Amino acid sequence: MAEEEPKPLAYIPEVILKKRKINEETALRRKQQLELRKLSSKKNKDGFIKLPEEFVREYRAKELDLVKMKHRTKRKRPALVQSNSKLIFIIRIQGKNDMHPKTRKILYKLGLSRIFSAVFARANESILGKLQRVEPYITYGYPNLKNVKELIYKKGFAKIDKQKLPITDNNIIEQALGKHGILCMEDIVHEIANVGPHFKEVISFLWPFELDRPREGLQGEKTLYKEGGDAGSREDHINDLISEMN
Repeated sequence: MAEEEPKPLAYIPEVILKKRKINEETALRRKQQLELRKLSSKKNKDGFIKLPEEFVREYRAKELDLVKMKHRTKRKRPALVQSNSKLIFIIRIQGKNDMHPKTRKILYKLGLSRIFSAVFARANESILGKLQRVEPYITYGYPNLKNVKELIYKKGFAKIDKQKLPITDNNIIEQALGKHGILCMEDIVHEIANVGPHFKEVISFLWPFELDRPREGLQGEKTLYKEGGDAGSREDHINDLISEMN
């Protein structure tokens, strides 16, 4: 059987080839312009356009944050200083530009999505492990009864259906926590201060506290508090900071 002769290539007029080339160049130019517009739309908090090298610096800072987090988890975990202190108050003191997504995820799980947001937590080894991972971005310690009460009465809001609502009367508390025997603000204070059996339900009911920027007491340093910085455990000294931010 005779082999078939290859079909000749179709002739494409030069004018069409030129048009294709122009279209490809136009498409490439539009793509570059679109990327530049996207870059220009990303501004930093001061309103200035971020240059590409700034994004590179941020990326490297975030990767360094992840490496430091891994190093911190290998360190010996600090012991609970006061065996009779069952309650910890945690305040977020740093932003997010150099924060790795894994760090942000832990902070969000703790309820600390914004700078100067704060939450109560049960003092145990599990929570200390989480705090160690995000240590440069938080400070924490053992709140006294006076500050627990003032925080709840002055800064306390309810979280109902993921909405932040003011606690205008005890009916709101009773509807959400009445089945646990918690009927009023004083019951909430007692449950939190003593880390009672329904501590978890009360914490879930409260919106994270939004504290005021302190006039003094924070230098913007990620160094540990015991080493002259802002971050990490303050033990009882957290009460001075709470009084300034409440």
